[in-house]
Amino acid sequence: MTTGVPIRVLVVDDQTIVRDGIVGLLQLSDRIDVVGAAADGRKALEALEIERPDVILLDLRMPVLDGIAVLHELARQDDPPPCLVLTTFQDDEQVLQALRAGARGYLLKDVSLEDLVAAVEVVAGGGSMVSSAVTQRLLDRLGSAETTTAPTDLPVHIDLTTREREVLRMLVGGFSNKEIASAMHLAPGTVKNHVSTVLAKLGVRDRTRAVLRALELDLV
Repeated sequence: MTTGVPIRVLVVDDQTIVRDGIVGLLQLSDRIDVVGAAADGRKALEALEIERPDVILLDLRMPVLDGIAVLHELARQDDPPPCLVLTTFQDDEQVLQALRAGARGYLLKDVSLEDLVAAVEVVAGGGSMVSSAVTQRLLDRLGSAETTTAPTDLPVHIDLTTREREVLRMLVGGFSNKEIASAMHLAPGTVKNHVSTVLAKLGVRDRTRAVLRALELDLV
């Protein structure tokens, strides 16, 4: 967003000291307007209806309704605000689940104010933002050293067709081949071929790595 109007942010985290810390940090920036804070996913959804934030900063491990469940609930809504996951190095599997559920990015909870505000602005503008440290950890966890280069070695341009980009967007959204075929009015075999081509162009061997690579290169 470049309108000069502060971005409305809802902070969701069950740990009071962390939640208050994030709120306090964001309040130091005149580019951010913290419109609410919630201690669990259910309260977050309730606040969402009242405050209408532009971006949700979302913790994953919460009582009542966790971050993954919140993402699934948002996916059922019309034009929900994008979610930026705040994670720790202990949340590897949940980060992968969050990406499949539609999260627009993820950052470590020890992020600086400058990086946090920049990430919020990118996500609010329709982009995605990932922490390279978390990405590399996830890739290492997947045992992908033989198929994935370091972030500094990633190609600056990957030539995807319009249809391949749409397929990739749906992969990032966690859709199955059958669901993609139905949404795009294509034969399942055609979708399978598109997915294979996308994976080959991204230089990865499975859908999870494709999602990580797409977010890291801001392809969706």
